[in-house]
Amino acid sequence: MAEVTLIEAVRLAALQEMRRDPRVWVLGEDVARGGLFGQYGGFLDEFGAQRVVSTPISESTIMGAGLGAALVGTRPIIEMRIFDFVMCAMDELVNQIAKIRYMFGGQAKPAVVVRMPHGIWRNSAAQHSQMLESWFTHIPGVVVAVPATPGDAAGLLVHAIRSDDPVLFFDPKNLFPRKGEIADTIAPIPFGEARRMHEGDDVTIVTWSAGVPVVEDAVATLAARGIAADALDLRTLWPWDEATVAASAASTRRLLVVHEAVTTGGFGAEIVARVTERLGPGALRGVARVGQPRVPVPFSPPLEDALKPDATKVITAVEALMRA
Repeated sequence: MAEVTLIEAVRLAALQEMRRDPRVWVLGEDVARGGLFGQYGGFLDEFGAQRVVSTPISESTIMGAGLGAALVGTRPIIEMRIFDFVMCAMDELVNQIAKIRYMFGGQAKPAVVVRMPHGIWRNSAAQHSQMLESWFTHIPGVVVAVPATPGDAAGLLVHAIRSDDPVLFFDPKNLFPRKGEIADTIAPIPFGEARRMHEGDDVTIVTWSAGVPVVEDAVATLAARGIAADALDLRTLWPWDEATVAASAASTRRLLVVHEAVTTGGFGAEIVARVTERLGPGALRGVARVGQPRVPVPFSPPLEDALKPDATKVITAVEALMRA
């Protein structure tokens, strides 16, 4: 085991898979220079310009070329550089990649990984700090991966590259410096299996991506106050581990969902709805969500801090649930 940053973990995962399978290649803006965050550092020297392809600044072209290459048998990693830029390639992603296997009766195999670093990035403001993962959980035909730790990011990326499904991989860019252990040989982590961060029987807390360190901090403070939280990191939003979340909520009878995205229309609403439907009326004593208000992410650091979820907001929400 080696301790590395999250950005190094995903670099090593992609490196491992490109060495293992000659069909795997990467395309996107600046990937031959190592990528915006260094996630492809050294790739051009090892694999050459045929497998590490820096493209023009045209997200629709990048996305469409990746799909076309997948349909003839390669396994492209499509790099969007920053999540917000995928808006320029929504037709290729939503109307082609997500639907093509269904529309061609299974004859087409869109085995692509679309990497979209997302989330608040300090001083990056409204056009470079969005968390719109819930958009894509609404679209049939794609997997949505939202890792938070180096080990999970590496294992999920390996599984994504090997998968025949199109995988939307949301790299948590604000967590890139976060350190953790990964194995010398990175094993794939299956989709749809939550990671239990902390065991407890007072309240269930569900989170993912940048919400994970926030919940970790909150859980430690709550434990010191005598409140034991059962904290779950979903790791993927589609498929998501509904059974584990529901079982935990049935036991604690209190459910809190924490995500960095805007609360309105966020995936937390889907979790609350499904758990309520599954357990039936009266099964839960209290339900709450912690997320951002429905405003653009500001450039100002104090305003940015004021709107994003933090441990204090999570603790306040949990203590309110305990009074329910």
